[in-house]
Amino acid sequence: MRHFLTLKDFTKEEILEIIDIGLEIKKDLKAGIYKDELKKQTLAMIFEKSSTRTRVSFETGMFQLGGHALFLSNRDIHLGRGEPVKDTARVISSMCDMVMIRTFAHSMIEEFARFSKVPVINGLTDSYHPVQLLADYMTMVEYGVNENAVVAYIGDGNNMTHSWMMLASKLGFELRIATPKGYEVDSKVLEDALKLSKTSGAVITVTNDPKEAIHGASVVTTDTWASMGQEDEKEQRIKDFKGFIVDDLMMCLAKKDARFLHCLPAYREQEVSESVLESHSEIVFNEAENRLHAQKGLMVWLDRQRNV
Repeated sequence: MRHFLTLKDFTKEEILEIIDIGLEIKKDLKAGIYKDELKKQTLAMIFEKSSTRTRVSFETGMFQLGGHALFLSNRDIHLGRGEPVKDTARVISSMCDMVMIRTFAHSMIEEFARFSKVPVINGLTDSYHPVQLLADYMTMVEYGVNENAVVAYIGDGNNMTHSWMMLASKLGFELRIATPKGYEVDSKVLEDALKLSKTSGAVITVTNDPKEAIHGASVVTTDTWASMGQEDEKEQRIKDFKGFIVDDLMMCLAKKDARFLHCLPAYREQEVSESVLESHSEIVFNEAENRLHAQKGLMVWLDRQRNV
């Protein structure tokens, strides 16, 4: 049995296999073919952080695979009223076939997985957002961007940045990260990524200069400057991130045919300009749709691992 908590725990071959399953499922769906590989299975979805794409994609995906998804907010279960995580894990995993958790502390999901009898999926923590990176890389594959890509991440050194670092360190592409001073990536995550890069051949660099990072990049990506739980920092962050907006002038520094990605929600005229987002809207919203297909690929892959 395998859990999906961070891409660090997966090999290059496993990540690509999950992507391939997702692409196959997407192709079948577009042709009107539904494969109920998870027939009569139940996915428990625990949300301590709210979401649009995570809930819709997992719930729809489980339905299309022949299963059922349960939405459980921290107001609905005893986890939000003080029950120990390990007790909730034992109970839910004795009744459901898979668990997806979207929460704050990464340590919470790690503890849940230790006591779970079924696969646990990280739907987002403050440290990592690996399911989003599956969708992002699936999108890159569909648009002809491969492992020779040069990816520039412009913005906050947050869970998305950490996940990009893990993906690059596993697949072996070049990743350049530009963050304002004081908003750098976690040093331990960077250390892990650089260590893994020695095997994969990945090149990971960090800077405080967005123009340096984006120059000649084939993929440009960013994220909101103030994530959930940081609303009270929003005004200060807007000041601190001055010069980090991905606008037309910034995109001109990338390759002429560079692709722009955004995990959404996007805040126009903050981390990205209206013109850049709209001119790349086809790929950005395909990226959002790919949350559905990539996560279906992941759930099928995890289920198959139990039967190996």
